[in-house]
Amino acid sequence: MTRVVAQGTFDILHPGHVHYLRDAAAMGDSLSVIVARAPNVTHKPDPVVPVDQRVEMVDALDPVDDALKGNPEDIFVPIETLDPDVIALGYDQHHDEAAIEAALAERGIDCDLRRASAREHGEDELLSSARIIETVLAERG
Repeated sequence: MTRVVAQGTFDILHPGHVHYLRDAAAMGDSLSVIVARAPNVTHKPDPVVPVDQRVEMVDALDPVDDALKGNPEDIFVPIETLDPDVIALGYDQHHDEAAIEAALAERGIDCDLRRASAREHGEDELLSSARIIETVLAERG
């Protein structure tokens, strides 16, 4: 059985998230998703939606077998616990693959890193939580 782990903030769910998780699920037999806690989100503003709510929403998606909160001090702790065969990264996630591979090797975690594919989309689709927030503020703020 091939165990896959995906991770992200999943602040406001949108079709890009669903595409990423479907792609990740197709990489193996089971998909666990680690939902980032606010202190671990350093590349963009803090999430608007509380972490427990984000976990509940991600866990309800069909491709996901289970969802859990990330560790607030060490993002690799859930990876050690889950012991995946594959870590699926979003096609546009900011991660440095070489740094992740080095950290995994240092911890003795043997798994593949793979990138999900990009989702084709129309120009009127909002495939970013930030763009959704900006649009809501512009139209309703």
